Amino acid sequence: MSNIITTIYKSPVGEITLGVFEDKLCMCDWTYRKQREAVNKRIEVTCQAEMITGTHELIDQTIYQLDRYFTKEIQKFHLPILLCGTEFQKSVWNDLVEIPYGETMSYSSLSRKRKNPKSIRAVAAANGANALSIIVPCHRIIGADGALTGYAGGLRAKQALLDLEGIDLSHGQQSLF
Repeated sequence: MSNIITTIYKSPVGEITLGVFEDKLCMCDWTYRKQREAVNKRIEVTCQAEMITGTHELIDQTIYQLDRYFTKEIQKFHLPILLCGTEFQKSVWNDLVEIPYGETMSYSSLSRKRKNPKSIRAVAAANGANALSIIVPCHRIIGADGALTGYAGGLRAKQALLDLEGIDLSHGQQSLF
């Protein structure tokens, strides 16, 4: 059986587990999220591999880019990624990558953009299943009223990421509604 090489990254906003499978990043996810076991299982089944702790050149590159993101030196990641999910989930995650740094979008706006305004719950569920947090910026999705909504890393981490990107939800000025 193949392996998914994992390591822990201690970010300024919480502990993140990084995982690489066949030279692609398949996990950059909050270590202590509620659905940790389910997400790990989904990735292992998708990759037909098991997780082991180790090191990899791509993990080093990911840490380098994350460190630069947290010091505002970069706004976009350039890493080979592997999305582990259903076709619908992958399509939502690909849409998330298109949300620019420093901007937000509501679940309803994302559903309308996808030409399926009634898919808000499915879009929200896919957003919540994202295993490549920060890289696939699910933190940029907020409620239609501009409020913070659930986040796998917790609302403090989500607020910290939005603050880092200069997003002030108190005025709703930078939200894409």
